[in-house]
Amino acid sequence: MGLTTEDSLSQTIDRAVKRYSSLFKLPSYARVVVLLALICIGGGLTSTAALFPSVEGLLSGLLLGSSLFLLNLVSSYVISTLVLRGDAIYDLRRTVALSLFCWMMWLIFIIMGVAAAIPFGLRWWVRLCLLGFAAVVILRLIVFDSTSRKSYGRRLIASLLQPFACAIPFLVFWAAIPYPLTAYMLLYFVFSLGVSIAASHFLLSTLNRVGQQTLGVPSMSLLKAFLLNWIMDLNAPLEELLENLGEEQDVEVSLMKFGSSKPKAVMVIPSVHPGPFKNVGSSALPSMLKSALQKKLNCVVCVPHGLFGHELDLASQAQNQKLINRILESTDFEAAEAKATPFVTFSNGAATACCQIFGKFVFVSFTLAPKTTEDLPQDLGLYVREEAEKRGLTCSGVVNAHNSIDGVANMQESLDELKAVAVACLEKAVLQERVPFQVGAATVIPEEFTIREGMGPGGITTIVVKVGKQKTAYIVIDGNNMVSGLREKVLLALHSLGIDDGEVFTTDTHAVSAVILSQRGYNAVGEAIDHERLIAYVKEATAAAMSNLESVKAASCCNITVPNVKVIGKKRLETLCLLVDRTIQKAKRIVVPIFGISGLFLMLILLFV
Repeated sequence: MGLTTEDSLSQTIDRAVKRYSSLFKLPSYARVVVLLALICIGGGLTSTAALFPSVEGLLSGLLLGSSLFLLNLVSSYVISTLVLRGDAIYDLRRTVALSLFCWMMWLIFIIMGVAAAIPFGLRWWVRLCLLGFAAVVILRLIVFDSTSRKSYGRRLIASLLQPFACAIPFLVFWAAIPYPLTAYMLLYFVFSLGVSIAASHFLLSTLNRVGQQTLGVPSMSLLKAFLLNWIMDLNAPLEELLENLGEEQDVEVSLMKFGSSKPKAVMVIPSVHPGPFKNVGSSALPSMLKSALQKKLNCVVCVPHGLFGHELDLASQAQNQKLINRILESTDFEAAEAKATPFVTFSNGAATACCQIFGKFVFVSFTLAPKTTEDLPQDLGLYVREEAEKRGLTCSGVVNAHNSIDGVANMQESLDELKAVAVACLEKAVLQERVPFQVGAATVIPEEFTIREGMGPGGITTIVVKVGKQKTAYIVIDGNNMVSGLREKVLLALHSLGIDDGEVFTTDTHAVSAVILSQRGYNAVGEAIDHERLIAYVKEATAAAMSNLESVKAASCCNITVPNVKVIGKKRLETLCLLVDRTIQKAKRIVVPIFGISGLFLMLILLFV
């Protein structure tokens, strides 16, 4: 699998997250109510003042607008508390907000009606107002049918209650003008309801076919699952779909354990990507693994990012637990290696590799910093293992530092560079003398940093390895990448503590993704976090690790395989993400013709009103 393919999939995921994280940008309930009052009352006053310029006209307009405002609130309350009671999405705030958006649409038709009524007569105000009624019914049918999980009957009532309730003040006002309320107007309401249901059904069924043809799942089912996760943090509906779409695969995990009489520190490198976003699938796996292993082993645990991409996102929490349970069962392997080489690095100006050998196993990491370092393919990890085995190293832990982001990089151009520095770094490491070593470890959880700022619940973990006089710090931050240049600041700051060398890693946790409204849908480490505060916490963790340095009698490495784990899969995940764009593009192409034909048909009926 080439780096270009990985980069393309990562960019596709990012586009989907951007769409996902912009689904709901609603103002507060108080602001929604105020805006609704202004539009209803302002619309009533403006239209009547233009058509009936008198004190009586203003009072009538005020009464009309106030009635519309109250009926919007009452109908929204009834919908949220009775009709759609228990619906995870439609609380009172969102129901009133939908009424606000509907009234903004309706007001456009009312204003056009007023403009047409001044030269052509009052009849055109009535006609366009009734046309706006139908447009609102269609909109509400589409919204409720595509987002609510309630029965069709309840969705239909929720769609019709507000527009029919708000039609009453208009009918009363027209009767008082007086304007003749004929049987044709009653027939219009019946016909407009039929046209609205047909139009909304045609639109949604067309969009559902996009999903059926690409994934075998209706598009609106996916949308409902996305909304439940975005709004209510409910991951089960979406994960149920991902389980059905996923594929089984054997997953490998590298475990590196350091200890004396008891475990001192453990590094876990699962060949599972922590994604796709928020709390879905394996997004929070690094911190989950860290917590579970620390609880069992009573030692410091870190979970840096391996060499793989989004195609290895786990499908659900059940798959997470399957992986975690298997790892927990495999932590009691014998430790055997008591000597280590110094930490070495090699850079050719484009890529950097770090390497340290412990007996017959080796730890290798890659970065392209200060250039963007994103997901690297499994093929690179396999290449490193083969090269390590040629040099008598029987076990390998290979890590993507994932510690620099500065725009989009062409990862394919870096593949040869990464292979070159890997071989050079291995050659340099095997020439070093292996001597007894010490290990210290500590974790700091900065409470002031949240997932919205880019810090996952795993916090900052430091493992310090002392070989001879050299002290090396491995810093693992639970975040999704890091702003370019921050890695270098951190490593420079650690020199003041007596650290000679080291590397900074992020876990690539996607627990921080799709939780904010930004260009990427998440904050990389250092993007919303003060650099000096972050460095202070890194130094705190490093100082704590140095304070508990002790000789390690043995270190060990183990590669285990977890069979039949359900992953989303590259093809399915890419298609799932592209489905978002395809559905939106399809909607853009058909919404105007559907609304246009429906409106034309309704206008023909309105000619008799």
